[in-house]
Amino acid sequence: MSFAPVKLRLPTDGDGHALHQLVARCQPLDTNSVYCNLLQCTDFADTAIAAENADGNLVGFISGYRPPARPDTLFVWQVAVDSSMRGQGLALRMLLALTARVAATTGVRFIETTISPDNAASQALFLKAFNQLGISHTTSVLFSSAQHFAGLHEDEVLYRAGPLPLDSTQ
Repeated sequence: MSFAPVKLRLPTDGDGHALHQLVARCQPLDTNSVYCNLLQCTDFADTAIAAENADGNLVGFISGYRPPARPDTLFVWQVAVDSSMRGQGLALRMLLALTARVAATTGVRFIETTISPDNAASQALFLKAFNQLGISHTTSVLFSSAQHFAGLHEDEVLYRAGPLPLDSTQ
């Protein structure tokens, strides 16, 4: 099986609108404003990764940030992969590359994300990444359906994994 070539890189301000369109195509991801996507591509570029195909089109993106109260943590906000690239391991490649880059440049030792209980694909992605990184994880409800979403959205379960090996660039 051959996979389409992609280039993994830091996002730029030129990716904001393309990111907005990518997320809109990746249901059920929550879309944000183009302005928010521009900030993800600029102010949060160091904790994000973009994937572009041979034609220069944005086909994957992971946004994240380092919570101010936990600078040793990379919180992964959204993972978006264009339908043309699914089934090729792009999300895992992006997640591992982003983790390695952020850990090497900032000393991040932990990864966090939230996943709703019905999102088996995201659960599988993160569990596979944690396994490949050789780190354990815990889960707890961060935002509850009843308390935070008026029953209109599933719980958001926090996955916290780490600590990353001191040399997580392997």
